[in-house]
Amino acid sequence: MNSYMNHAIRLALENVQEGGQPFGAVLVRNEEVLAEGVNELHLYHDVSGHAELLAIRRAQKRLNTNDLSGCVIYASGEPCAMCLTAMYFAGINQVYFCQSVDEATEVGLTKSKEIYHDLQKPKNQRSIKIEQLSLDKGQLDPMKLWKESN
Repeated sequence: MNSYMNHAIRLALENVQEGGQPFGAVLVRNEEVLAEGVNELHLYHDVSGHAELLAIRRAQKRLNTNDLSGCVIYASGEPCAMCLTAMYFAGINQVYFCQSVDEATEVGLTKSKEIYHDLQKPKNQRSIKIEQLSLDKGQLDPMKLWKESN
């Protein structure tokens, strides 16, 4: 197994021993570890406190950029939809994981599989009601304002 993956697994094991979930992530570019993370949901009651997201945040802060093109994530578990989406936004184009969403489900970590399944449904059939509302007449349009300023 790759040394970066071994590092992610060690982080996950330590996190379980400290009361957290079995997830660790290491973000690498050009053979340099830029950042790492473990799920911190149990510490801060923050549903976005996933290992991959924390590694991404730390790397972006360290490098002072949103663009993590050329970076690779090594994650102990298959990334959830939220983490995977953040990777798309950050420009990360390669992810390695060790344990699948199905394996996580087998031990009682079911949210990722449920969310992936829900996202495959049409918007009007998802478990979260999602509906587009229009801007009020005469209201300043944030999208147009952004386009004009860039």
